Amino acid sequence: MTASDHTPIRLRLLSRALGSRNYRLFFEGQLVSLIGTWMTRVATSWLVYRLTGSAFLLGLTSFAGQIPIFFLTPFAGVWVDRWDRHRALVVTQTLSMLQSFALAVLALRHVITVWEVIALMLLQGVVNAFDMPSRQAFVVQMIERREDLGNAIALNSSMVNGARLIGPAIAGLVIAAAGEGYCFLIDGVSYLAVIASLLAMHVAPLAHRRARQRLTSELVEGWRYVKASAPIRSVLLLLALVSLVGMPYTMLMPIFAKNILHGGPHTLGFLMAAAGLGALTGAIALAMRPSALGLGKVIVWSACLFGIGLAGLALSRVLWLSLAAVAVAGFGMMRQMASSNTIVQTIVAEDKRGRVMAYYAMAFQGLAPFGSLAAGAIAARVGAPWTIIGGGALCIAGGVWFRLRLKLLA
Repeated sequence: MTASDHTPIRLRLLSRALGSRNYRLFFEGQLVSLIGTWMTRVATSWLVYRLTGSAFLLGLTSFAGQIPIFFLTPFAGVWVDRWDRHRALVVTQTLSMLQSFALAVLALRHVITVWEVIALMLLQGVVNAFDMPSRQAFVVQMIERREDLGNAIALNSSMVNGARLIGPAIAGLVIAAAGEGYCFLIDGVSYLAVIASLLAMHVAPLAHRRARQRLTSELVEGWRYVKASAPIRSVLLLLALVSLVGMPYTMLMPIFAKNILHGGPHTLGFLMAAAGLGALTGAIALAMRPSALGLGKVIVWSACLFGIGLAGLALSRVLWLSLAAVAVAGFGMMRQMASSNTIVQTIVAEDKRGRVMAYYAMAFQGLAPFGSLAAGAIAARVGAPWTIIGGGALCIAGGVWFRLRLKLLA
């Protein structure tokens, strides 16, 4: 059989979750919205650094946008197991749209300050604390065949990183031509696509719902479930480490673009797009896997590859090498994140899905604000390159630790 004969098979493997109508609607609407989201991320970091020139305030802004996830997602997970997840997503996406429009109005009127940016990022963080576990837990309701779950999760990652490839590049051009405010405005309008897709769905209610207990009782029950499951616990611990020490590199990217590579907003857009290209490649490769078997080993080398990419970024002083390094980092990061998500979603009990995915969100993004704040403070003292090198080394060490855990779990 030739390579061309394998192509239809590969395409079917890649897109099989899109056969589910609800998931296809979600994919199409979310892809448009996420392009706007990535534009806002780039515009926000560039705006803060332009207004202040401070690595610490860059870290503080990122901290404000993510810290609610750490404190609120465990409680949000309890509510996600109680609520209609479909309706919850409509509400969270609407609130996110309003937040983007608020940023746009302030920026376009040229009255925005860094403290207003931080306040609005804090508000978005509160919304995301409920949106993330709702979104993760809702995936299983959108697909018609349970065996397509892993493919849907990988396609979600492909969608995020396809937007990550396009959004930052557009943002760099828009910022250079018209300013950050138009990025925020485009983002606000883009939310209409995902809201429309959600409203067009026909979602069957869950087959059963548990009798409600006290909030604290359900919270403790979810924590004990995660703690008692060695595979889930190990996956989330590594994800938390990588999030804490590795993911802050995106927050420091304006420093690399402006001070180290001597570029402007377009350079920042290229760097973010390169990371997105690497992540998109990793997600597509993962989507083509026929099953979840062997994903433990994928997590190991992906964490190590992420660390190697970070080290390459820190040591580079030329644009082409920096682009290659962030592409490698993006590839490793996304393979680890999506593989972790697939393993957890595959083995979790349905009645605890919302709470466990809340802990997943907490590990993936809830610890990131502490990493961003620490990275901003460390970078202000020793420089961004040394900060990133330290984070990369710890990611590699985490991958080695997980490899040893795999032997114990086998």
